[in-house]
Amino acid sequence: MANGNPHKSRVRFPIGAKLVLIISILVLVSLGTVTLLVSVISTQDVQRTAEDNNFTVNRRAGSQAENSFKSLQTAVSLYLEVRSRNEELGDSDPELDSYFFGQNRNIALVAVTGGDGRRGLIFNEQFFLSNEIDAEKAESYIESNSALPVSAEGKTLFFNASPDFGVPLVTMVFTRRQGSGSAALQSGPSGVEAITVLFSSDELSESFGTGGNSSYIISETGEVLVHTDSDLVLGGANFSALPIVETMQKEGDNNRQVSFTYEGVDYFGAYYRIPRMSAAVFTTIPHSIVFEAVQSVTRQNLFLTAAVLFIAILFVWLFSKTISTPVGVLAGAALQIEQGQFELNLRPKTHDELGLLTESFGKMSSALGVFGRFTNRDIAVRAMRGEIKPGGLPKHATIFFSDIRNFTEKSENFTRAFGEEASNRIVMWLNEYFTRMVDCVEKTGGVVDKFIGDAVMAHWGTAFTAGSPEKDAFNCVTAALMMRKALMEINAKRAKNDPGNPEIRIGCGINTGIVTAGQIGSEQRMEYTAIGDPVNLASRTEALNKPLGTDILITEDTWGLVGDKLVTEEMPPVTVKGKARPVRMFAVINFLNAENGPKTLSELRNLLGIPAPDISKVDTDAEEQKYKIQGS
Repeated sequence: MANGNPHKSRVRFPIGAKLVLIISILVLVSLGTVTLLVSVISTQDVQRTAEDNNFTVNRRAGSQAENSFKSLQTAVSLYLEVRSRNEELGDSDPELDSYFFGQNRNIALVAVTGGDGRRGLIFNEQFFLSNEIDAEKAESYIESNSALPVSAEGKTLFFNASPDFGVPLVTMVFTRRQGSGSAALQSGPSGVEAITVLFSSDELSESFGTGGNSSYIISETGEVLVHTDSDLVLGGANFSALPIVETMQKEGDNNRQVSFTYEGVDYFGAYYRIPRMSAAVFTTIPHSIVFEAVQSVTRQNLFLTAAVLFIAILFVWLFSKTISTPVGVLAGAALQIEQGQFELNLRPKTHDELGLLTESFGKMSSALGVFGRFTNRDIAVRAMRGEIKPGGLPKHATIFFSDIRNFTEKSENFTRAFGEEASNRIVMWLNEYFTRMVDCVEKTGGVVDKFIGDAVMAHWGTAFTAGSPEKDAFNCVTAALMMRKALMEINAKRAKNDPGNPEIRIGCGINTGIVTAGQIGSEQRMEYTAIGDPVNLASRTEALNKPLGTDILITEDTWGLVGDKLVTEEMPPVTVKGKARPVRMFAVINFLNAENGPKTLSELRNLLGIPAPDISKVDTDAEEQKYKIQGS
């Protein structure tokens, strides 16, 4: 058995742990389910709201971009029309250019390409100065991009010019029909002019950069025209590989709300294709921003769940102590009873069913304690464990008998000295003696079979064994020598000639052989005992101590097993009924290697005050009829 509380090593699932586990599961399931449902429902609501909001922001940004581009296109067309009419009248208005660029500060230049390929450039000198751009660079840009495509369907085209100038600039190309010709550009009576406008996208970028939604404009070829991140515009970024752009190009519709993943990040997205223009407005927002509030609430719910769980566990653990502690005490008490410790001090500490159970358990323990005094406790415990089965078994055992010398005379002295109190005095005197003798038997692994008046019967190698007949026999002799020493100590403390506490001398008889051991009796009462010839011979051997002047006698069967470990002296042989030859007897003097104590039988007799008999006159058969053992 492991050290510490023994019953805990046998309990795999304590009550406290079970209660904590059950409550923890209930709390986790209930709060977890609520948290999950709240999270799912909130996520769905937030997602619908985010999609609607993103779609609304996209439509607003698209409308803003569309209006801005149309306004720009209309302003340029009107400006060119007025300028063309003035030139036809031969009138030049220098203030017209200043007024137009003053009203449209975001326009850098306007280039007009006639049907004959001739091009005219109108610069906003203030724009170039404020942005520190060389006008010649703009002229070179227009010249180098003279092959910019013009939509045959009259669609306005857009291109990103920012990488060429180092500032956010967009090139817009559209056509305008010239009704009456131009003094500057002879395009015919009904010629078509290609208008190229280079303008800044800063205003749109600033308006697109509000809130968690990010709006941007790209061309049909995927070029980023307007974006809140100016580095993307200046770097000439192309978003044609963006899933939402691919969806727009694949579906061919004008607007749609989609959810997509790009570079490991989930987005809600919407697009708006600007009518009759090669540009589309996209609005996106990451899921992490949309669901941040939901995730925050979920985290708070998880923290709340953890706090509730901790409080519940603490409460249940403290509550379980009121159950598990008394139950643990009862379990420990049951284990002690199982091990043969019947008398326990159990006091109820609660006033509930457990308190009642503890009180009843205590009464049962007291009853078992009383029961243990009337039976062999070790045998009862082993029978309770199932280690001793009903029925008899042959055992190679060593049998022990002891008897108090002159007990009848001592009893009469008690009666003369104490009268009516004599019986109580005798019992107390015997109980002290039996207590010490039984202790010697139990310490050496023996079983006290019964008390026969003042006699003690015990055996070794029956209910349990030390491992071999030799060890059992040696333990039996050891117990007898321990009894001799115990009696010497007790007698040394007695007052001389005290009628209430006379000294005790005993005789011990020991024999070894095959006996029948088992539970013998009736259905109402049984006892574990040993029967057979070896038992009778042990009793006969004990009776021979008095005529032979010894205190411990062993037969030759026992001496053959342990004689080499003892100092012994052979006594006259004994003729036993049923045996063909006399039985040899040996007086036990001491252990062979003992440093103290008697070395010879003469020293032993002097030590114990036993008179030396005349061996020649001893009749070892004289006591035969006085001792009859059951089963003989």
